[in-house]
Amino acid sequence: MNFNKVILIGRLTRDPETKALPSGQSVTNFGMATDRFFNDKSGQRQQQTDFHNIVLFGKLADIAAQYLNKGSLVLIEGRLQTRTWQDAAGNKKSRTEIVAERLQMGPKSGRTASNQKPSAGNPSENIPVIEEDEEIDVKNIPF
Repeated sequence: MNFNKVILIGRLTRDPETKALPSGQSVTNFGMATDRFFNDKSGQRQQQTDFHNIVLFGKLADIAAQYLNKGSLVLIEGRLQTRTWQDAAGNKKSRTEIVAERLQMGPKSGRTASNQKPSAGNPSENIPVIEEDEEIDVKNIPF
């Protein structure tokens, strides 16, 4: 049995970039940073940041392009994929990406849909979840 699943929560490091494939389908790319906190051997609290390349297709791509920007908090669920190609000089290049299959947006500017500060107990109370196959009217997203 094989299993390829990635779940990340982090912030966008750059604004989403959207292109259209020859088939007409949208593809959106952006960078994402995730932080890990730990105590080192001396007991000092440390922070490690990892950077990820995120790719979305179709409706998810359109939604990300419309509603996300640099600094946005987002949960991405998807799969790892590594692409390889040759550049113009003939050098072999590769890139590992997370192909998103599910997207959950964090509160815009730290506020929920009701324009109130999120409660300390559950700050993601009003965050919409958008899945790849889901039909959605983006006008009803409360941001």
